[in-house]
Amino acid sequence: YPLVCDSQMKETPTSFPESDKEASQLEQEYVHQVYEEIARHFSSTRHTPWPHIVEFLKALPSGSLVADIGCGNGKYLGINKELYMIGCDHSQNLVDICREKHYQAFVCDALAVPIRSGSCDACISIAVIHHFATAERRVAALQELVRLLRPGGKALIYVWAMEQEYNKKKSKYLRENRISQGKKEEISSDTSVQELLVKQMPDVGNQDSAPSVPSINDFQDRGCNSREVTNSKLPIHTNRTSFHSQDVLVPWHLKENPGKGKPIEPFGPLGSHDPGPVFHRYYHVFCEGEMEAACQTLSNISILQSYYDQGNWCVILQKV
Repeated sequence: YPLVCDSQMKETPTSFPESDKEASQLEQEYVHQVYEEIARHFSSTRHTPWPHIVEFLKALPSGSLVADIGCGNGKYLGINKELYMIGCDHSQNLVDICREKHYQAFVCDALAVPIRSGSCDACISIAVIHHFATAERRVAALQELVRLLRPGGKALIYVWAMEQEYNKKKSKYLRENRISQGKKEEISSDTSVQELLVKQMPDVGNQDSAPSVPSINDFQDRGCNSREVTNSKLPIHTNRTSFHSQDVLVPWHLKENPGKGKPIEPFGPLGSHDPGPVFHRYYHVFCEGEMEAACQTLSNISILQSYYDQGNWCVILQKV
């Protein structure tokens, strides 16, 4: 395990990147290489589709061409048989899992997707953009999604939220700290639509409403809670707890033979001493309004809807 503790957790903690090159290197070590190592175990914990993503896909017209950018194990590629769906992921091992399921998937970088511009009726980006280590790279990933869309095409984007407690309700990520280790760990579908869809903001991409949305520069300068986020060491997040920093390394407790024996919680319950290898993935968790502000840096989109879904900020945008 080349990335386990000894090599990942250096004596000097990993610093927040100060250049695009450093950001790319951080992503390579703390995102791409990690997913290659944990792909099978990760896939075994990603099996229940999220209701609002299913709703988005099932509402698309029959025959639509849809790209899942960062498709993981292909959980959403077979949701609507009336669509022509293709997936891509940076991880060869995750793409191999998609192909085992007979889905169309290929390996690529989400910043340079080899699909013709304007050819997709819709795109989805689920739990991907929060792995990019600078605001500029996150905006570039959004721009690449928009490039793929035809005029009128829509994209659905999910990113992890800084606010894991919202409107006095804890996300399932926090609530599962109370769940026994043997229960299913998928953050998903046993809550009502009212709980899932907390906030809607139609048409916040229109010029009339733009002043109410903070600038992306505001988030770059101060973060969620006015803390300096540059020139600092990346903290290691304690799983199943609230976030205290936007840029964190999140532990993953690897189960070497997923599907055999007693299930193991991948995030590792508090107080656990799982002897398996521990990997660390980089995340930038988004503040309320930050994804909308990032989208508004793009010149050719309108935000149709934004909402909070179980610890994630979500946006539906349309290319105009």
